[in-house]
Amino acid sequence: MKELKDYVLTIPDFPEPGIMFRDITSVLQDADGLRLAIDTMTGLVKDVDYDVIAGAESRGFCFGAPMAYNENKPLVLIRKKGKLPRETVAVEYDLEYGKAILEIHKDAIKPGQKVLLVDDLIATGGTTMAMVKLIESLGGEVVGVVVMMELAGLKGRERLGKYPLYAAITYEGK
Repeated sequence: MKELKDYVLTIPDFPEPGIMFRDITSVLQDADGLRLAIDTMTGLVKDVDYDVIAGAESRGFCFGAPMAYNENKPLVLIRKKGKLPRETVAVEYDLEYGKAILEIHKDAIKPGQKVLLVDDLIATGGTTMAMVKLIESLGGEVVGVVVMMELAGLKGRERLGKYPLYAAITYEGK
């Protein structure tokens, strides 16, 4: 039986020399790999008490939607600026080469709701912390973050501080 890591392709020297790019599209393109990813991620948070799942565009949707469906939980979408049709709240955050803005509908999270953040990957933790700020700005409580892959060498786990992180796969490097 294959392990989840077996479905991830590693592309050396992409996007620049010295980087080992971990490609998750190979997981999504394989029915067994996708099922294993969803089942593993769901299993990691089986003891976490949460009311709603929130995922960031776009790969957070790929993992958040089936988890929400399987657990009979609502799914809240966190999107790039200008993609949501109703009133939103926004947060700007730093990228490696610039800035980005994430938004969430103002009514997506109710005060006191316990939120599980779902994404494909945590690297430096910048996107994840932006999602945390959005949830907390609406009065929600982030009770955990679950990702398919953690790049431990980029120290995103440390940046999360008090927020529990659950990773299906951890790569020690960058």
